[in-house]
Amino acid sequence: MNHIRAIITRIIIAASVALCAIVAVPDLTFAASNCNLKRDLKGADLSRCDLNHADLRGANLSGANLYSADLRGANLTGANLSGASLNRANLSGANLSGADLSLAYLFEATLTGADLTRANLIRADLMWANLSGANLTFTILTFTILRGTNLSGANLRASFTDANLRGANLTGADLTGANLEGANLSGATLTGADFTDADLSGAVRRPGMSRADMDGADGLETVKGLID
Repeated sequence: MNHIRAIITRIIIAASVALCAIVAVPDLTFAASNCNLKRDLKGADLSRCDLNHADLRGANLSGANLYSADLRGANLTGANLSGASLNRANLSGANLSGADLSLAYLFEATLTGADLTRANLIRADLMWANLSGANLTFTILTFTILRGTNLSGANLRASFTDANLRGANLTGADLTGANLEGANLSGATLTGADFTDADLSGAVRRPGMSRADMDGADGLETVKGLID
């Protein structure tokens, strides 16, 4: 009889261990170095987390706190980051193509060499962020705050309608065909920036802005919206 009880006890213990292992799998999956993190992280607190090269394709990170997080080389293709806090986060070389960053906060964030192709940055705040060498082809930056932002050498064939680029660094940036209607370029550095076929209708640098006010920018022969 005691022998039977011992066997039953062993079975119960083994079952308990197996159940615990099953429950633990999601956490192990989350922590794995090359795992796919397609999950709902809405409002999650990921501040200062090490997410270097993490796979976050299509993840829901809306409203999440990613303050000072390490997202270098992370794959955030198609991710939802609307309203997320990415202040001082490091997104160097990250893939944010097609991501929703509307109303996101990226104050002093680092996005050097990041891919933001076709991303939505409507009303996002990128004040003092570093996007040097980033790719923003077909990105939507309507009413986006880019005050003091470093956009040097970036591909900016995008829509900047009513964007605030006051004091931004656009040195050597490619703005070929960009839409800058109503944008504020006061105090922006434009040396070597290419504005070929760009639309500057209603853009603000000074009242009655002319080509002479564009401080060494290139491609001004085909720019729209200047007074001369």
